Amino acid sequence: MSKRALKRTLREGAFDAGQFEGDDKIRRLPIDRGWSPLQHHNDDREQAYVKTIKAKSPGQQALMDAIEAKNLVLALGPAGTGKTYLAIAKAVESLEAGRVGRIVLSRPAVEAGESIGFLPGDAEDKLAPYLRPLYDALSDRLSMKRVRALISEGAIEIAPVGFMRGRTLNNAFVVIDEAQNCTYGQIKMLLTRLGWHSTMVVTGDPNQSDLLPELSGLGPVATRLEAVANIAVVRLEDRDIVRHPLVAEMLGVL
Repeated sequence: MSKRALKRTLREGAFDAGQFEGDDKIRRLPIDRGWSPLQHHNDDREQAYVKTIKAKSPGQQALMDAIEAKNLVLALGPAGTGKTYLAIAKAVESLEAGRVGRIVLSRPAVEAGESIGFLPGDAEDKLAPYLRPLYDALSDRLSMKRVRALISEGAIEIAPVGFMRGRTLNNAFVVIDEAQNCTYGQIKMLLTRLGWHSTMVVTGDPNQSDLLPELSGLGPVATRLEAVANIAVVRLEDRDIVRHPLVAEMLGVL
């Protein structure tokens, strides 16, 4: 008996040619499997995977409510509070529900404290490392295959801040990530891109800027926009951190 035939015998039991009634193209199904395609054999097995977004802190709930109620939301808070993830999750939800026609994601192409030098390839290849966090968040809400399809269709656009000037974003859900690395002028330019039937969420941590302190414009812009009634400024705190508990402890002393 060959090795393959022996494995089949161990897996399916002894071969009985009589049960096929002369049809040698049919193989019987394995017996005594732990899982069966019949529904009544799988009452304790999860039949569908549905991932819903739920707030894990009062600050996250305030952010989600603000995105539902306002067309422009600024989400400020420390690392790990879910600012970017919640914004992109709401963007995907709006696109899937047909409330917007496209998603536009943007972040500044700023290195985190060190120069990585020359990057090979075309413009898309050079910008890919800076935009990778946005792809990660998208692929967590959609399959990577669907993300690629939506990008090729133009339903999802990921672009650096430098490519946003002069545009009007109508019928879109816009997420500006890592806005603490934008200057005051850049943030002003981005905010004025908002068009009809659009929602914009600006996220960032003013205390974690890779620019010089006097150059980052997120803090001053948020302070001024708090006085505008139709704009929501949500300030998340350490208690809203949903990453590893050590993140909250470290940020408390660093």
